[in-house]
Amino acid sequence: MDTFRHELAIYLNDHLAGATGGVELARRIADEHEDTDLTGLACDIEADRDSLLRIMGALGVQQDHIKVAGGWLGEKLGRLKLNGRLFSRSPLSYVIELEAMRLGVDGKAAGWQTLRRLAEHDDRLDRTHLDELLARARSQQETLERLRVDATATVFVNPG
Repeated sequence: MDTFRHELAIYLNDHLAGATGGVELARRIADEHEDTDLTGLACDIEADRDSLLRIMGALGVQQDHIKVAGGWLGEKLGRLKLNGRLFSRSPLSYVIELEAMRLGVDGKAAGWQTLRRLAEHDDRLDRTHLDELLARARSQQETLERLRVDATATVFVNPG
């Protein structure tokens, strides 16, 4: 494998690991907070991961199952964070989870931008689809920011 393909495989598998953790986190917070925005976001994030897998397939990049498992495990271990309460969930946990989701979506958007640039030189990449993925990531960023601002107000401004 040439250096470019090797580096691209590492890059895409790193994004796949992050996407795997992101799907798990999105599903969990959507289940815990009966909110249609979160449910739609979780579906979109899962669809984005599926798109990444299709892109990897089109580029001939194999999944690194160890990295993918690491992304899954990382999300599970993230649940163990100290939140100021022993036996119940803190509202602060939701804020931190939304911030983690926002960071993940920011990284995903950067990945789509990188692939979009590569698409100018590689016909295996669908420019239109990458533009759609990038637009969806921007929409996800806006949704997450709105939810985060609301959640921080609940925790820090109007605690109840």
